[in-house]
Amino acid sequence: MTSSFISSALRVLHIEQQAIANLVTHIDDNFAIACERILACEGKVVVCGMGKSGHIGNKIAATLASTGTPSFFMHPGEASHGDLGMLSKQDILLAISNSGETNELLALLPVIKRLGIPLIAMSGNPESSLARYADVHLCIKVEQEACSLGLAPTSSTTATVVMGDALAVALLDARGFSEDDFALSHPGGSLGKKLLLRLEELMHKGERLPCVTAEKTIIDALMEISSKGLGMTAIVDQQGKLVSIFTDGDLRRVLDARVDVYQTPIGEVMTRKCKTAHPDMLAAEALNLMETFKISGLIVVDESNTPVGALNMHDLLQAGIA
Repeated sequence: MTSSFISSALRVLHIEQQAIANLVTHIDDNFAIACERILACEGKVVVCGMGKSGHIGNKIAATLASTGTPSFFMHPGEASHGDLGMLSKQDILLAISNSGETNELLALLPVIKRLGIPLIAMSGNPESSLARYADVHLCIKVEQEACSLGLAPTSSTTATVVMGDALAVALLDARGFSEDDFALSHPGGSLGKKLLLRLEELMHKGERLPCVTAEKTIIDALMEISSKGLGMTAIVDQQGKLVSIFTDGDLRRVLDARVDVYQTPIGEVMTRKCKTAHPDMLAAEALNLMETFKISGLIVVDESNTPVGALNMHDLLQAGIA
């Protein structure tokens, strides 16, 4: 029985993989025209589909909306009973039907044509009614469904999802959609944190910022590190400008060298060069900086090189960045 399960699963994967591979032949001038129409659209892309195509249409609308193309899903059955009022003449209708003969969609065509709303059809039959009435047709034809009965929408729905993703990403690239743009539509959860959170919102500042002058002794620096709990301290000159950083790791090296921690100024044992950050830096950038240079903490400085904050890897972990 176990081998039968595995055999069925592998057959499904092979068939659907082939269905995706065959889509390459359908990325043609029609695809480019569809992208151009959507880019020129002053309204929204209204996605419409019935049954499984409707479920896929919901996903495509969500993907478009989150990648810079205003979009929403309209149920074709509800559209015939009032929801067609969602559409405006500035919109584009993206209608999805594998057969291209879905009655609920075809019933909308007279109104769509009367309003002059451009119609992009996505179907598996270029000769279907939906395809013939469309301004642009995107072919999602598959050789066979992965269902052993050849009935349940499987390969066809996979092909539809992939064509929708291709459309969304092509538009994203054409718009020059950036990470910051993406973050604005994903403010919640860990994704929003990774893309939007800046060090100014995360760093320890004011009295929580560990800082000593270069004339202070090693033991003074150690006490500052212990009291602030970040495993490091900034070292500044008499003008308050950053000259270095002293960490737990530096302390271990000093102790190994048997340096007198009560008498030796911290300025004599500190490492002169250190990586710094600025308040506007994204937390994700700070994480990359720490990982690249294998450091566990950063001092945040302003334009005059004055320390204004500090953070360590634990802070990034707590914020859900790392």
